[in-house]
Amino acid sequence: MNLLQQPRMTRWVGRLIIANAVVLLLLMTLFPALTPTLAFQPARAFRAPWTFVTYMFVHAGPLHLAFNMLMLFFLGPPVERRMTSRGFVRYYFFCGLGGAVLSLGLATVMPVAPFLGASAAVLGVAVAFAMYWPTAELMVFPIPIPIKARTLIGGIVLLDLTFAVIGRADGIAHWAHLGGALFGYLAFRFQEIAPRRPASPEAPAERVLVLKPEQRAAARDTLPPRPEGPRTRKDTAAQEMDRVLDKISALGITSLTPEERRFLDTIAQRKKNESH
Repeated sequence: MNLLQQPRMTRWVGRLIIANAVVLLLLMTLFPALTPTLAFQPARAFRAPWTFVTYMFVHAGPLHLAFNMLMLFFLGPPVERRMTSRGFVRYYFFCGLGGAVLSLGLATVMPVAPFLGASAAVLGVAVAFAMYWPTAELMVFPIPIPIKARTLIGGIVLLDLTFAVIGRADGIAHWAHLGGALFGYLAFRFQEIAPRRPASPEAPAERVLVLKPEQRAAARDTLPPRPEGPRTRKDTAAQEMDRVLDKISALGITSLTPEERRFLDTIAQRKKNESH
């Protein structure tokens, strides 16, 4: 099963994408002055406690929004189906809260600039995907080869850590990203915030042997006899059908006797009745 080719949008992934898009539209058109009020600023976090949540729905522009929502769109639905909708939304906000909490803690020992965006929560979702399906292969444009989920997500976290430590001034809240990833990982370690549905057992592999018509009769001779039971009559009819089909394959339909033609008509009528 290819997890990323399941088309059905899940409940909370769809709601979160719509909510983020609507907030960006409103802030860009009707309420642009509200953006600083909704962003997370460690220096005034306790005077504006709503920003622990609202910053997740505010983006710097369409490209910022598109990057986060595309990642959520592709990785979120499998995670929500696995966690259940209630567990997923709880996990999502827990990871977003982690980005704010880690940044707030670091602000006591180093300067942390105000930030906004869903990146911390979305990276937490990506961590969940990598922990559920570590060997799932993901394609990332423009890289032409698939990358395993644990390698890709681990690489993103490592890059965030590297840029955060060296203090790269690129306008990206790397510490907030790391907070989301860290809280996502902790949620799995403690198994409280991210409840999991049992994974569906994979179907055992089946080996199918395709025989040519002339090989079927010989193959039947090598099979052990089936025990007698209520299916004996059906098995006999199936064997007769195989024999007639073998004859048609070898000699053509004109080779059938009147009895064999009547037998085919009877089977065809029976199948037609069963389908109604």
